[in-house]
Amino acid sequence: MPVTFSIAFSAGVTPTKWTRTWAERRPDAPLEVFRTDAGEQVAVLHDGRADVSLVRLPVDATGLSVITLYNEVPVVVFAKDHELAARETVELADLAGEHLLQNPDDVPEWRDIATEVQGGTRRPLPKLRDLDDVVEQVAAGVGIAILPHSLARLHSRKDVVSRPVTGVAETQVGLAWVTAKTTDDVQEFIGIVRGRSTASSRGDTVVVRGEPVKKVKKTAKAKEAAKAAREAAAKKKPNQPKKQGAAPGRTRAAVPKKGKRRGSR
Repeated sequence: MPVTFSIAFSAGVTPTKWTRTWAERRPDAPLEVFRTDAGEQVAVLHDGRADVSLVRLPVDATGLSVITLYNEVPVVVFAKDHELAARETVELADLAGEHLLQNPDDVPEWRDIATEVQGGTRRPLPKLRDLDDVVEQVAAGVGIAILPHSLARLHSRKDVVSRPVTGVAETQVGLAWVTAKTTDDVQEFIGIVRGRSTASSRGDTVVVRGEPVKKVKKTAKAKEAAKAAREAAAKKKPNQPKKQGAAPGRTRAAVPKKGKRRGSR
């Protein structure tokens, strides 16, 4: 019976292009793909439910190898009739007087300038089970949310809008796996997410402190050695004087053109 390769992914991450490539290259190893929430994205690795996990960073990397795949732009989510909703981009300073429907520590840039935090007037958050509840409160005009773009898109509704917000750090999506379980299949999937072609061998990638790096090819070493040898030989070669068209101290007499003698009219 074929051995299944399990891939977990955080909400908002779309693994389709990578799972499609895996299916084309490894029809012998069927995939099991499932979504995780923020509290389980690395737990599924430690308890063996997943071989690799597409995570939203940062995570507790104890016992894990983690590589960064891409960054995500942050957006602010407003009620559709919010006064800032008409803007194409929102500056963080314009949100200082808003009520954030998240833990302020989740968005430290906002926390450090927020009027309600600085003045000690921040009211407790209502019970929010998940982001659907958060967006529900946003739609009701209770407050705002600052999220990675993919999460805002996942929880989009007709009565809310999202706009890119400047001054907030981009979030990162990465790939994590248990370092002690870096199998050939894990290496194969690392190659896929990094865009390695089928022509590349698995031996072209090694894991050092959780970061796959390419080995230097022997051909490249040979080229560098040959270049160094040529440069060394050029330095040892004595300089040769340049050849001149005539002997020193002698000039050549001008040869009159045919058809007319000098002085003739």
